[in-house]
Amino acid sequence: MQAKIDNRVTAQALSKYERNESMPGSAALLAIASALGVSVAYLVGNQGMVLETVEFRANKLASKRELVRVEALVLHLLERYLVVEELLNLPSVNRDLPSEAPWPVSRDIAEAEDAARRLRAHWCLGHAPLPNLVELLEERGIKVLSVELAKVDGLLARVRRGNGSIVPVIAVKEDLCGQRQRFTLAHELGHLVLQVSPGVNQEVSAHRFASAFLMPAETIWSEVGRHRRSMGWEELFALKQIFGVGLQAFAYRCRDLGILSPALFRSLSREFVARGWSRPPYEEPQPMPGETPKRFGRLCCWALAEDAISDSKAAELLEISVHELRHRMDQFPPTDSSGSDFRP
Repeated sequence: MQAKIDNRVTAQALSKYERNESMPGSAALLAIASALGVSVAYLVGNQGMVLETVEFRANKLASKRELVRVEALVLHLLERYLVVEELLNLPSVNRDLPSEAPWPVSRDIAEAEDAARRLRAHWCLGHAPLPNLVELLEERGIKVLSVELAKVDGLLARVRRGNGSIVPVIAVKEDLCGQRQRFTLAHELGHLVLQVSPGVNQEVSAHRFASAFLMPAETIWSEVGRHRRSMGWEELFALKQIFGVGLQAFAYRCRDLGILSPALFRSLSREFVARGWSRPPYEEPQPMPGETPKRFGRLCCWALAEDAISDSKAAELLEISVHELRHRMDQFPPTDSSGSDFRP
């Protein structure tokens, strides 16, 4: 961050700000806000929130500076989310998670699969594929944020509010393809509901949970059978659309269930590597569109329509101009899913 603020704030001054021994002036506030990618109002506001834990998807952030930026961004977006909920007198921390969660994974990775089955049962999802994972999580009290992330696909954060309640937040990289976004969301959900013992790989456990949550065994068996020695591309791409996952994730799921023969799994894996689908940017054919978090925008429209907030306050929460807000409110909805949407 020091480079981004052009040496207008010394390291010693930053340390004093962090320890509440000094307050930055207006020039320093502008420089720090610009470096962190947040507003000055956020820096001087009294959020009463603390980021207790942050768990990253697959690999760690590159630097402490990036970690600080992401933490500040998550708190900034969540603060706006909670503000509009409070204006509408909505409960914001009624997480619909079973009382027995988090489930332990202490001996066998298959325990993560059982946890996915239990959560699906608690949410009355049956065995059907999930049409929209973002909406499902938001309906169950888990905040979903689409944010700019450099080195990770997603993260799970637990934010403690001033009243002591915990708000779970899943943030995903804003430009992920749909199939990778969905798996990342399910993976972070796994971190939320699993309690992995020392000695058990947390990432593998979360992967197994995500696979089982997105692709229930019963539905996989009904769609592809119990044992396969061959599978064509047309079938694979059709199944990708049904379950909303990447081809590699689907192949691994079938391997874990014993559906694919070892020879067929090795053949598919070699093909994925040869075509470049198993490494970033994971550009498989027939990419799925990403799912956009929409609840925050809907709440802002609700509050505005009921005069709970003014045009200027709504524009501030949405971080757009009043002119743009009025244009969006008056504009007839687009006929496809590519139109702009309110989102944090």
